[in-house]
Amino acid sequence: MTDLRSDTLTAPTEEMRELMARAPVGDDVYGEDPTVNQLQDIAAELLGKEAALFVPTGCMGNQICLKIHTKEGDEVIVDSEAHIFHYETAAPAVISRVQLYTVRSDNGIFSIGDLRDAVRPPQYYFPETTLFCMENTHNRYGGVVIPLEHVQECGQFAREYGLAFHCDGARLWNACAATGISPKDYAAPFDTLSVCLSKGLGAPVGSLIVGTRKHIEKARKWRKLLGGGMRQAGILAAAGLHALQNHRELLVHDHDHAALFARILAESPLVRIESGVQTNIVVFGYPPSIEFDAFARECQARNVLISSGRTGYARAVFYHQVSRSDAERAAEAVVDALRFLHSR
Repeated sequence: MTDLRSDTLTAPTEEMRELMARAPVGDDVYGEDPTVNQLQDIAAELLGKEAALFVPTGCMGNQICLKIHTKEGDEVIVDSEAHIFHYETAAPAVISRVQLYTVRSDNGIFSIGDLRDAVRPPQYYFPETTLFCMENTHNRYGGVVIPLEHVQECGQFAREYGLAFHCDGARLWNACAATGISPKDYAAPFDTLSVCLSKGLGAPVGSLIVGTRKHIEKARKWRKLLGGGMRQAGILAAAGLHALQNHRELLVHDHDHAALFARILAESPLVRIESGVQTNIVVFGYPPSIEFDAFARECQARNVLISSGRTGYARAVFYHQVSRSDAERAAEAVVDALRFLHSR
């Protein structure tokens, strides 16, 4: 079975498992786990920020950052297709008690005029706009890379209006691999970032928050409050440390396999790929007469698992345990499934 539902399906490599078993550990709630501390120091340096914090999940990382930048009743600007808006179980309303103001973008590229219009006037009966969040790469648009120049432009907008600027950088490593831009350069315009270790990098668990020391001091308190204070977490951090140091350069292979998969799909008149393929995610449309559940079942019958995207779209995601031949066979199976359903 070739499982393309998500790059969260990566499994630890044997080397990773060995390092996890041998990792020096301490109590991370006391800040005494040496492997966690090493991971945090390396991540902060890599992203050009003062400090970092290891958290169990990307969702927790994003939500802690929303919490430390806002107060109850504030408003946060996000993309209308943002992961924070669609896939984090209304956590901003529950944890931070803020509301989200969604702005449409063009494959992750905002109109600065639309962003300006989204900032609330100062009258007391409006919520106060305090935070702007950007996603890079952008999941629902098919892993598209947000150009550094646009990130910088958005950062300038945020500063002009006194807004904090946060990056949901779950797949920022893919953006860096695709462009050759350093993580430090991509991170520079942001106040905080949340970056994932358990997607394409292949660690079994974990994300990192980076920002100023003051941000991370606040984040540590909220991690504890949300149940994310881990004890001998160095066993997990060792996998993330190995991933950061050894797997980032491998992401380009995932991108190549995604592009191959997309090229084969594009040969079929039943498939449309509108935004191109820039990294490891392929979002593709199929005929409206076909229901996704039936499509997914037919793919599974051909030993391929896919996930749904926006309405009328499916998603396939590539990671280091999906080979080039896996990608080729999977594409042929997906086309065959669509051909079968369309002929019924």
